[in-house]
Order: sequence, then C-alpha cells, then structure tokens
Amino acid sequence: MSQLKPTTIPQQAFDWYDEYAHGDIDRRTFLSRLGSLSVAGLTIGTLTSALTPDYALAEQVSFNDEEIKASYQEFDSPNGYGKGRGYLVVPKQKASKLAAVLVVHENRGLNPYVEDVARRLAKAGFLAFAPDALFPLGGYPGNDDEGRALQGSMDRAKIEQDFIAAASFLKQHELSNGKLGVVGFCFGGYISNYLAAATPELINAAVPFYGTPASSELVKQVKAPILIQFAEHDKRVNDSWPDYEAVLKSNNVDYQAHVYPGTQHGFHNDSTSRYDPQAAELAWSRTLAFFNKHLTMG
Repeated sequence: MSQLKPTTIPQQAFDWYDEYAHGDIDRRTFLSRLGSLSVAGLTIGTLTSALTPDYALAEQVSFNDEEIKASYQEFDSPNGYGKGRGYLVVPKQKASKLAAVLVVHENRGLNPYVEDVARRLAKAGFLAFAPDALFPLGGYPGNDDEGRALQGSMDRAKIEQDFIAAASFLKQHELSNGKLGVVGFCFGGYISNYLAAATPELINAAVPFYGTPASSELVKQVKAPILIQFAEHDKRVNDSWPDYEAVLKSNNVDYQAHVYPGTQHGFHNDSTSRYDPQAAELAWSRTLAFFNKHLTMG
C-alpha cells in the first residue's frame, strides 16, 4: 500500500496520533476522534494505516548489505536493569578506529526503522550501536502498540541508566576512536538531550530529533556540541525550546537548531505518512556532517 502524502491528511489527525503515541489518549479515543473527521476519500482505516508504521517501507540499507556487519551485543548495566542488549553495526572496510554513534529509539523499543538508522550510520563509516530498552522484558515485541505499553510499564530512571551504560560500552569499544555521538528520535531525542546533560564526560556530539530537554537541573551541564532537529508542527516539543535555548546560550554551548517547514513530529521516520523525504534527507545530511566534524576530525 502506498503512503498518503502528509498534505492530504488533516493536521488534527497528526495531532491526535501524537497524543496517542505518547500515551495521552488510548487507542479507542484515538479511533473515535478519527471517525469524527469528514474528509472525502479518507476512511478511519485509511487514516489509521497511514499514521501507523509499515516497517517494510523503512529499509534503506539491507541487513545483508555487503559493506556492513551487524550483530546483537549485550552489555552490563549495574545501575539500570542489570543487562542490556543492542544492535551493533560495523563497516566491513573499517579504519583502525571508528567514530562511534549511539542510536536511540522512540518510546516503543528497538523497531526495524531504528535498526535501519544504525545501518545507515555504518554505511557512512561510523561504529553504530542501537540499544533496546525493552531487552529486560524480552525485547521489541514486533508491533508498536505492545512495545509502547511495555516501555510505559518500565522504570524511566532505570532505562536512563541502561542508556548511560550503553554509551559507556560503545565509547570504550575496541573499535571506537574514543569519540562518541548520540542521535535519537522522539523519546530517543529526549535521551540524546539527557545523555549530553547527565554524562558530559561521555558525549562528544548530540543530535536529538524532536526530543524534549533534560531536567532543568541537568541542562546546565551540557558541554558537547548539539544539533537540534525540530518539526514545525510539533507544539509539545517545540514549546520546550525557548527555555532550553536560553540555558545553552548562557553556557556558551556550541549549538545549532533547525525547524523543518511543514513537517510533523516523526518526519524522519520513513515508515509512516508523517515522513517528509526532503526534510528527512536534509536533516540526515546535516547529522552526518555534524558527526564527521565533531567525531572524526582533529
């Protein structure tokens, strides 16, 4: 089934999906609201299919690609859930040491889209590692609704500690050049901001996609360069930016912020109709250039 273009879907539908995806309303309420829309040719089924992921659309780099090698690796997390696991992707024609990038999923576990992002980074020459916050509960269950419920049942503080442990594992990896970046989406955007603030000794560059900042107590600790990617139509996240920017400015942090016109929260995710190909490509090219500048040069 081909994706609907974002411009053919009412903004209300995107807003309601965002509320549903972040646990503010349940599925029944979400579907009820969609049913209230009177738009020619767009049934509840059509809208639901367009807004929810189809991960068959999200493979830009095959797991069989001859230029990369992927495996699942466990790491210790004594302050979190004890053990973590993630998807490690290495360029086959690797340099002696590689710049490393931690990839952080949304609020539903390590889904195929985020694994593909890790493969894209490896194709670009980075050592990429994408942890699965759901590993203590058996891992990403294969669908987003169940994954979202599982992640919502977990202790947020322990999840944060698992990602700190994952960052430490990756920075110290035998293939790492000792410089570590982090990129994340939605919840992963928050974790990217959180790691830059909570562990400035680990993070050398951060790229949060539509993620809220760390707590006000932690934000002042950010030291690493940070590239912040915003969707235009994302009020929940964008409302947090003015205060965050003020702190970054006052502490002379090297930051850039981009707002992509006409885009929705999740515009980089190519598995749904929120995907904006042009904005996603521009944001990704900026991400790679940013990591190359801060992790591979000097």
